[in-house]
Amino acid sequence: MKFELTESLENEIKTALENQDAKFLVDAGAGCLVQADGENKSDNIQFYELPAWNSANGFKLREDFVSALNAPIAKEELQEVLHSGRGVFKNFRLILKKYPEVEKKWFLYKNQVLGLYINNWYNELREIWGLEKLDYIPESDEYLVHDDFTFVDYDSDVDNENIVQQLNAFFSGEGEDLPEELRAAFFEIWKQGFITAESKGQTGIICRSLSDDFAGCITASPVPGKQDDIMMLTTLFVPVNFRGLGIGTELLSMYLTQLKENGKKWILMPNTITTDIIRPLLIGTGFKKVGSVYAALLQ
Repeated sequence: MKFELTESLENEIKTALENQDAKFLVDAGAGCLVQADGENKSDNIQFYELPAWNSANGFKLREDFVSALNAPIAKEELQEVLHSGRGVFKNFRLILKKYPEVEKKWFLYKNQVLGLYINNWYNELREIWGLEKLDYIPESDEYLVHDDFTFVDYDSDVDNENIVQQLNAFFSGEGEDLPEELRAAFFEIWKQGFITAESKGQTGIICRSLSDDFAGCITASPVPGKQDDIMMLTTLFVPVNFRGLGIGTELLSMYLTQLKENGKKWILMPNTITTDIIRPLLIGTGFKKVGSVYAALLQ
């Protein structure tokens, strides 16, 4: 007997895989799960066993998620839990509660991995039934950024002083292996460029969490002279506790689209103020190193 892998059935299976206290079967006739017992036994006709999943699989799932996580503070705490050897799953949940944005990213990741795992198992059954395999389309995580953060246009009167303070905090935490005077010098370079740009029509986008915490920004101003279609980035950063959530990528993507719609042709960032954190983001969004600057063609 064949059965359809509906969304509701898939969700039931995801929950059942993480339940190590009971065994469940797919009831092909009813299109739902039933608990295996004396009456309900796997026969690959009406009742089908679920794909194998145990605590080792669950640990590997969490380990892979933490390994790829780019939120340094949360990552460090989660790694400590994974190597603690006691109450790993429970403590993993407790740490995630402290970082709601990371927690949502975890749930999305888990759902995608389990969804693919279940889809592969279901396709094996479809082959036995003589049916074509189904493609698996993972759920996008783009909604997370805009569900949990707001993005608004930069307002000099409201945001100027706050950005300077955030820049100071940002550079205080960057390059900790460098002498304090060098970190202070880097901050002054950024600060002076940012303040000077205020008189040149500086624009940008500010990101905030739903609790109104500063979560990142991007600003730029026209290059001095007559090149009104060329912009120079003056800030682009995300505080360490909000990194790894796609905020930097979204800020840059939104702002480049905005500049293009406003008829701008180029956007530049001087290499002298480009940090190691920012370089991969720039390259990943189309910037190329040209001499001492990174540049992206908008049109």
